[in-house]
Amino acid sequence: MHPAFSVIFLTTLLGAGQGLFLAMFTGQLYAIAGFVPAQDGPFYGLGSFVALFLLVVGLGASFFHLGRPERAWRSAAMWRTSWLSREVIILPALMGLLFIYGLAHWMNWTAPWFSIGSTLEVDATLMFGLLGTIASFALFVSTAMIYASVKFIEEWHSTFTVFNFTLLGLASGFMLAAGYSAYIGSPLVPFFGTWAVVLTIAGFISRAAHLMRNARLQHKSTVQTAIGIRHNAIVQKAQGAMGGSFNTREFFHGRSELTVRMVRNVFLVLVFPVPILLIVIAYLIASTTLPIIAFLIQYVGLIAERWYFFAEAKHPQNLYYQAIS
Repeated sequence: MHPAFSVIFLTTLLGAGQGLFLAMFTGQLYAIAGFVPAQDGPFYGLGSFVALFLLVVGLGASFFHLGRPERAWRSAAMWRTSWLSREVIILPALMGLLFIYGLAHWMNWTAPWFSIGSTLEVDATLMFGLLGTIASFALFVSTAMIYASVKFIEEWHSTFTVFNFTLLGLASGFMLAAGYSAYIGSPLVPFFGTWAVVLTIAGFISRAAHLMRNARLQHKSTVQTAIGIRHNAIVQKAQGAMGGSFNTREFFHGRSELTVRMVRNVFLVLVFPVPILLIVIAYLIASTTLPIIAFLIQYVGLIAERWYFFAEAKHPQNLYYQAIS
């Protein structure tokens, strides 16, 4: 498939934004339980607004691959059957929940609404944080299922797609939370950094398993099925046209196999071992800049990873439009 950078930025920015919000809420829950030092409201509020900013930028990037952006609202009409429609509905709902969650922290709206037992007092931040968590995971699933539900693109049609989108988004979000904490001098850098490493390792296991699964794929469609001829020896000599067309531009990346393999190797290095190494070094030397660098490097790697995700997918129509004489 042809990787559209608007979609690449959409999916990676949404993942980082969702992950950052979930990191903020996880830190709040751990602080309530007494496992990490409690932070003031602006810490969680500012972090949530950064997450909201990433969601807004990601949403803005999505408009660049629309032929008629003014009709984008119509994409929500098929919510009963379309994962894209569900994503379009859930995303603004999540953005609203993030705004209220961040504002509640920023304005210290922490008066308890009710209590659970004798220890847990539920306020606006907990309630909207919980609703935002549900919406975040629903958005992860909806975004991933846009691709995983396409049965004829077999590289995507796998539960690994959902796991990868979720785990890599969480990893980048917690990595950003570690960088954010380091930048403002919060003591939660080791907490977020440790979770970032754990999620990055989990993401590596899932992504590596997906790569191995795709490498073993035996595609159901062949040149014979593409043109309806069962002869065993069929070789395509020409596309049947003098040059390119919509089919050759939009369903094929146009890069050499060497380039595709190079992008795969780049993201395997930048997304997984390098950020982990930088976080470990940051622990050892108490660096406040390495967690930020770790996030930036990992995000660049995620752009390459998402490019490869699209480029690796083989649309069945390319069995016919595979050669230009």
